Amino acid sequence: MWQEVSRVGPSVDIIKHGGQRESERFLRQKLHASIVAACLSIGTPVGQAEAIAHAVCDSVIGWLQDKPEITSYDLHHITAKHLQVHHPDAAYMYEQYQITI
Repeated sequence: MWQEVSRVGPSVDIIKHGGQRESERFLRQKLHASIVAACLSIGTPVGQAEAIAHAVCDSVIGWLQDKPEITSYDLHHITAKHLQVHHPDAAYMYEQYQITI
């Protein structure tokens, strides 16, 4: 399964914090890890968290296909939207993560 998760994804630049920080390339494994962390933080079993993260990453990558760059806010928002379909409580945690740091 790790080989499946480690796919980089499309070549998309993520513009960080309104351009105040250096942009970075989209990394599927980074997105996957953040979704798994949100799921695990509310007690979701590891296997289920991995499956949800895989499905959400696939949906987000589908959305990214025609975009050369997006903001980190857009990525966070679209990920939360797709996570909401699979696990509303994890989506809430994912959305709040930026606020609580």
